Amino acid sequence: MERVVHSRIPLEQGAILGVQSRHGKAAEDFTNAFLENSLPRLNASAIEDLMYRKAVVLEYARPKKKRKQKKAKGLNAKERRRLKIFQLKPEHQKYELFLPLHELWKQYIVDLCNGLKPESNPQMIQQKLLKADFHGAILTVVRSKCPSYVGQTGILVQELKHIFKIITKEDKIKVIPKRNSVFSVEIGDFVTHIYGSKFELRSSERSAKKFKVKGTIDL
Repeated sequence: MERVVHSRIPLEQGAILGVQSRHGKAAEDFTNAFLENSLPRLNASAIEDLMYRKAVVLEYARPKKKRKQKKAKGLNAKERRRLKIFQLKPEHQKYELFLPLHELWKQYIVDLCNGLKPESNPQMIQQKLLKADFHGAILTVVRSKCPSYVGQTGILVQELKHIFKIITKEDKIKVIPKRNSVFSVEIGDFVTHIYGSKFELRSSERSAKKFKVKGTIDL
């Protein structure tokens, strides 16, 4: 079998590379041996066919498979309760500590509702408030099936799926169930009411939920 796949290296390049070019029978024997070693699965006839008809890849590295990164496992409900993740430390239960949060919340709501102007559409504002984050808002219970909750007012410091946690001016944490309660929210001269049953979702879930326009719900 004759394969003409070699040529002599120019003398000047051989001097730079530090190699001596082979020619004649020695070059042919070296080339044949190199191809057979590089393509061990092919016989001489198949190698010759490749050399004259197809491109030959002498080195091939398979792409490394990307390893799937394991997602960090979060804490379960039992672990969160044990570590008291959702409990405010006694030294943090001070009304005045949350006044800056309330000021930030007021600005957030004004921006969300495009200024709360007198000519603003009440229905549009209600739809935006249903999806808003109320951490920092001053909530007042105006109606409830449990009379002891009525009149309770404070800054919302924590919202869970079924409850609001507010801190009063007396530095007391009050837990108010959302269901069967109506809350008033004051934003400057603007006062609105929210029905707790509409808020029986986590705040993150509520922001993505589509609410249907319905009438008021009696307790």
